[in-house]
Formats: sequence, structure tokens, C-alpha cells
Amino acid sequence: MLRITDARTGDPVTATPARRGLTRVEARVERPDATGLRVLLTADVLVRALEIGGTPVWTVLTGTEDRAELRARARALGIRPFEDERDGGPGPGLGEAQVLRVCARTDEPAGGLCVEVAPADIENGVALDDGSATALRLALLARPRGTELRLDAADLADAEKQLKHWRGAVAGWATRPSGPIPDPVRDQLRAAWEDDLDVPAVLGVLRKVETSGTVPDGARFETYAYADRLLGLELTRDIGRGTPA
Repeated sequence: MLRITDARTGDPVTATPARRGLTRVEARVERPDATGLRVLLTADVLVRALEIGGTPVWTVLTGTEDRAELRARARALGIRPFEDERDGGPGPGLGEAQVLRVCARTDEPAGGLCVEVAPADIENGVALDDGSATALRLALLARPRGTELRLDAADLADAEKQLKHWRGAVAGWATRPSGPIPDPVRDQLRAAWEDDLDVPAVLGVLRKVETSGTVPDGARFETYAYADRLLGLELTRDIGRGTPA
């Protein structure tokens, strides 16, 4: 069961108090900068985690002044569209079991459970294009969301290298006989993201699976494909594209 630390109280709270009850996820983004993208990305991963658990989700975007630029950058990062805000109070609306709000640490926490994200910055002069967008997604996900970060060209190059390596490995594993995800591995993945949406720990599980001497290649493939439902890194993208890297 997914538990999130509420920024208002500092206490862990069950994200879905009503089993499979409709949950509204609001992303409060003030500007389409690195911090705003980090907030929206955190909300995107939160939505993915809820949906994997069978929770229906309604996504809403609030606060931003330049939505066209934000939406364009969000699409490049693989963030699914959020609806524009509508009139409504801070509490759950008709048919809603829970409201989860994701906002930057510098914002005043609003009503409802508040998921806080630390500021982020990208070094001036770092070019972000369609080819590097998924690398930026990985670089942002690899750091705890409560830790401030500043990304430079070297960080993005490292993330791009990691993505290329994983995609090549997944493409290779896909040619082997399929195998189920080992129960301990599945439990570790779920325990990681259900513990306050700890995405760096999820990435750590993937690294262990890659070097494990006991997990067959087919099971490695299934593990990475399953985890990518949360991560959104297109880890299966290179399947069938020729000899894996």
C-alpha cells in the first residue's frame, strides 16, 4: 500500500484510504523551469504508482502562468497530460476518495495531502532536445525528490549512457526465453515505490537484478518492463532494432 509523507505534518499517510477509490492528483507548477518540471514529473510517477495499484486517478494542473511551454516540455519528458484546474474546494469532490497535491518546497502547502518536491536547476548552456529529454527524466528521477539538485552536462551524459546501456541489455534479454519476475524482486520493487515513492531505490533494485547471478535473462526482461510502467524511461524501446549495444 502506497504511503506518502505529508509535507504539512511530516507524517506518513496512506495515499489511498479507500480501496480503488477515485483519487485526484494536483500538480502545482508556478513556472515551466527545472523545478516546475520536477514537480510535474513527481506527479506523473505518483499517478503511475497509483494506477499500477488499481486506483483510478484524475490529474489536474494548477498554478502555472505559461502552460503552453510547460506542456511542450512535459511531453518531451514523457509526462502524460494533466487537465487544467477547475473550480473546487481543497477537499475531495463528489466521488473522490482522496486529494494528493504535489508542489515545490517553496510553495505554501495547500489543503489535502501535500507531496513536497525540492527545487531543481539546470546549468546554463545545457541543450535539451528530444534526444536528451529521457536522459533528463532519468537524471531527475535518480535523486531523492526531497534533495535540491543542480544538473549539468556531465549529469545528462551519464544518464544518457545509462539509458543506452539498459535499453541494449533489455533488447538482448528479450531474445531469451521469458521467465516470471521472481517474487522477492517484485516485492522489493513494490516496497521501494510504496515507501514514499522512493524512485532511487527502484533504480537500485534494477541495478541489482542486472548483476544478479541467479535471475535468468528472461526474468530480467520482465522485471525491467514491469518497473518501466512506473519509471517511463522507454527501456524496451530498442527491442527488435538490431544487435543490442
